[in-house]
Amino acid sequence: METYTLLQLNGMVRQLVESTLDGEYWVEGELLDARVAANGHFYGELVQKEDDGRVIVARARVNCWARQFAVLHMRFRHETGETLRSGIRVRILVRITFHEQYGYALNMLDADTTFTMGDMLRRRREILRQLEADGILDDNKTLALPRLTNRIAVVSSETAAGYGDFRDQLLNNPYGLRFEVDLYPALMQGAGVTDSIMQAFDRLLGSGREYHAIVVIRGGGATGDLSDFDSYPLACLVAQSPLPVIVGIGHDRDETVLDYVAHTRVKTPTAAASFLVDHQLEELSVLGSLVDGIHQGVILCIERERERLSRLTAVMPMAVARVCDAMRARVDVAWQRMTTATAQRIERESHRLDLISQRLSSLDPERLLRLGYSITLHEGRIVRNVEQLSPGDVITTRLEGGTITSTVQDCAPRVETTEP
Repeated sequence: METYTLLQLNGMVRQLVESTLDGEYWVEGELLDARVAANGHFYGELVQKEDDGRVIVARARVNCWARQFAVLHMRFRHETGETLRSGIRVRILVRITFHEQYGYALNMLDADTTFTMGDMLRRRREILRQLEADGILDDNKTLALPRLTNRIAVVSSETAAGYGDFRDQLLNNPYGLRFEVDLYPALMQGAGVTDSIMQAFDRLLGSGREYHAIVVIRGGGATGDLSDFDSYPLACLVAQSPLPVIVGIGHDRDETVLDYVAHTRVKTPTAAASFLVDHQLEELSVLGSLVDGIHQGVILCIERERERLSRLTAVMPMAVARVCDAMRARVDVAWQRMTTATAQRIERESHRLDLISQRLSSLDPERLLRLGYSITLHEGRIVRNVEQLSPGDVITTRLEGGTITSTVQDCAPRVETTEP
C-alpha cells in the first residue's frame, strides 16, 4: 500500500473538493468567535446546535476577505441594525475551500439579511411568550408610581452623554421640583451588557436606600446593540423588580423585550426626565385642587350661614334681630380667627418645610466634602469601622477636589479611655 505525506494527502483532498464542490451554497448556522483582523479580513466559526441550543453538532471555519467583507457588512448592518458578531444566527452564501495547511473552511460571499431579522424577531417573541407563560410579563406595569417620586436610581454608563442630559433636565427643571439621583454604572453597549446591568440592579436593590423608581437609560449608540436588551434573564429581573422601572434607551422605531416588561417606556433619556417632572407636576396640581376645594367650601359654608341669618333677621322681632346681630358678629369673629389661624398654619408649615429643606441640604455629601470632611471607600463600600479593613487593602478617599488611592498598612481600633 502506497504511503503519502500529509501534504500530498491534503492536496488530494483539495483537488477532490475543488472538482466536486465547486459551486456556491446557502448554509444556516450561528456565528461564534467572530472577529475582524487588523487587515480587515473577517474570521469566525459557523456552528449548528441541537434544538435545546446546548450541544454543537457541526462546525466549520468561516472567512471573508477584507474588500468583500467591508461591502457585505455595511449592507448587513444597514438592513438589520445588527453586526456580523458572535451569537447571531445567519444564512450565508459560501464557497467551500480546502487548504493543505489550514484545512476546511467556508468563504463567505453574501448574507441573507431577512433571515437574521426574522430570527431576531422570533427570538424576541419566544422570550415574550415565555415571560407571559411564567405570569410575569406585566408585573412591573402593575406597580404604582408613588405620588412623591423624587428619589431615583439610574442604571446607565457613567460617561454617557444621555446620563448627563437626564440629570440636567431633571435637576434643573423650570418648576423648582427637587429630585435625588444616584447612578449605578453599567455597560450599555458592547460585550457583557446583560451581566453588567443585572449587577447594577443587584447593587441598587441591595444598597438599603429607599428609591421611588429605577431609570434605565442609554443615549444613542448603534441600533444593533439593542439586541443586548433582548435577554430573558434581564427581562425577568426588570419584570419582577419591586420598584417601577422606566426605560429610555434612545431608539423610537426599535423595540426590545425590556420595553415590553418595563413599567414605562420612553424614547430618550431626556424624555425619561420629562416623564418624572410631569408626574410630579400632576401630583402638585392635584394638591392645589384640594387646597382650592377646601377654600371654596369654607367660603360657601360661611355665605350660606350669612344668608340664613339674614332670613331669620327679616322675620323675627327686633329682640331676635339683636340676637342675630350678635350671632353674625360671632361668625365674623370666627371667620377672622379661622382666616388668621389658617394663615398662621400655612406660615408654620412653610417654615417647617424650609427647615427640612435646610437640614437636607446640610446633609448633602458634596457640602460635607466642601467643609473638609472626606469619605473612605473599600471595594465600592463606605468604610465606617476599621474592622472592615485589613492590612494590604486598597482604599479610596474622596475629597472635595478629587480622590486619593492608598494601601492600608495597619488597622488599629480606637481605644476607649476613662478618666480617673
